[in-house]
Amino acid sequence: MKTNHANHTLLPYPRSRLLMVDGGRLGLRKHTIHGLVEFDVTQARETIRQHKAQTGETLSFTAFFLACLGKALETNKFMHAYRNWHNQLILFDEVDVNTLFEVEVAGKRTIRPHILRGVNNKSLRQIHQEIRAFQQEHQSSQEAKFIDWFVRLPAFARRLFLRVLFKKPQLIKDYYGTVLVSSVGMFGEGSGWGIPVPNHTLQLTLGGMVKKPGVVANRIEIREYLSVTISIDHDIVDGAPAARFTQQLKELIESGYGLSELVG
Repeated sequence: MKTNHANHTLLPYPRSRLLMVDGGRLGLRKHTIHGLVEFDVTQARETIRQHKAQTGETLSFTAFFLACLGKALETNKFMHAYRNWHNQLILFDEVDVNTLFEVEVAGKRTIRPHILRGVNNKSLRQIHQEIRAFQQEHQSSQEAKFIDWFVRLPAFARRLFLRVLFKKPQLIKDYYGTVLVSSVGMFGEGSGWGIPVPNHTLQLTLGGMVKKPGVVANRIEIREYLSVTISIDHDIVDGAPAARFTQQLKELIESGYGLSELVG
């Protein structure tokens, strides 16, 4: 219940924020390395703009990014591996991406997660359609039902559940996905990186997008760059494989992977 006072306003703390509180406490225990990179998205953005001009359809840039991510992780499975109770590493064949979307709930804008299963086995068009479907029907999603139940548990029960979950890789996959992608760039303009407190072995935070000079074929041109933070659990992933994964992801994004098929 909202209460107005002479010099301030009291609002109830949103239950959904308890997910962030619990996740943050758990994430601070990890040995996380953050890499700040820029990807040239000029070709991809231009293709998306041309498609909209020709058809009126706005293609999801997030879907494009996830298609590239799924392809890169397919050959770099250690990047979303998890350690179990028996000190073994579990490498998943499927790439399940937990992605955050801003949606409207009861007339207010809020953040809701959605897990896109097996993005490495889906076309860009399939990912695009699933995202659009979730944005329209998010209130009936499995994630929404789980969140509504989970945040009503006592704090000690929620945190015990999370500690157990992150020792059982299959439960992580089922409830949290194998990798998390979030975007802070959608809420502002200009370049910039976000530094998360991640729970996953791999988390990618999409920051700002900006136009600035770049070098192409030894010529200076105005290009569009996306700021991306790549956060890894250093207990599981070393710097060398992380660098190889990042390079492959960069090549896929900058070549516009999958877009020609989607708009063709």
